[in-house]
Amino acid sequence: PSKKITKNFQKINDAVSDGVFWCRDLVNAPANILNTKAFSNELKELKKFGVKVTVINENELSKMGMNALLAVGKGSSNPSKVVVLEWKGSSNRGQPIALLGKGVMFDTGGISLKPASGMSDMTMDMAGAATVAGVLKSVALCNLKINLVGIVGLVENMPGPQAIRPGDIISSMKGDSIEVNNTDAEGRLVLADLLWYAQKKFKPEKIIDLATLTGAIIVALGHEFAGLFSNNDKFCEEFLLCCKENQEKAWRMPLDMAFKKNLKSKLADISNVGGRQGSSSIAAMFLENFVKKETPWIHLDIAGVAKTNSVSLYSKGGATGWGVISIFEYLRASINKKMDT
Repeated sequence: PSKKITKNFQKINDAVSDGVFWCRDLVNAPANILNTKAFSNELKELKKFGVKVTVINENELSKMGMNALLAVGKGSSNPSKVVVLEWKGSSNRGQPIALLGKGVMFDTGGISLKPASGMSDMTMDMAGAATVAGVLKSVALCNLKINLVGIVGLVENMPGPQAIRPGDIISSMKGDSIEVNNTDAEGRLVLADLLWYAQKKFKPEKIIDLATLTGAIIVALGHEFAGLFSNNDKFCEEFLLCCKENQEKAWRMPLDMAFKKNLKSKLADISNVGGRQGSSSIAAMFLENFVKKETPWIHLDIAGVAKTNSVSLYSKGGATGWGVISIFEYLRASINKKMDT
């Protein structure tokens, strides 16, 4: 290969590596150091690479109607935040691709308190947000000719005196009322408002959300595969191909109205939980309620792959940075595809 091609390849490789390593560092950081304020400050560092960073604080979030997201953090002394990362790498004013990340800095389960065993692992419940950050950094360092928006919801789920309780009913940004029957099913509340905000504000071409959402996905797929849910077959197949080519395993899981029936509530439009059987699909169907039918959408449940104790191709253990490479390569491929057409 020519020196120019070799140099370009090295630039891409270095940029992706930087994104992966940053993602891992964020996920590995303890919650007493990386709280919502510290994470938002970390994200502000992307400004020097040309990313527009907007931090939305609690007062503004309340005015916007993001009550589902805000409800999660009510028991914590750390204020909830939404951080919007905009990369305008293309002169084309078309719709951006949106990446959304769950950023629960620490998850005690809230009033529905988790068992003490293994709770220390819940410092990694912000891995979805960290992956979004890693992708944006890699994209900016490579100056990819694409329009991209990353939106992360940063909250902490604690059992404080103002915490939401099982049985509480809250309103979402969409306007749907939600009966909270388990405060440990909090990530879907965060993503519900992020999904609606992304569609309302940016009208994205496609959405990919990432979240360490359910323990059930680990029961189903272990620590080998991320669970992928999608409302669009073509989008799903293209992304799965990127995952396969980059050896970040993902497996498509079912979205079906039969699962949504479990989310019926007598008191609200929807419940946030629906039983143990098929609970990863039930969680995905909760999110689907906040996705417009015309919006191609992928939900990635990365609970089993974001952090592991085993050695993998990309990691010796700990945070893996799963998803940064595959999403980056999907974005790069989408640029080439548009150029071909």
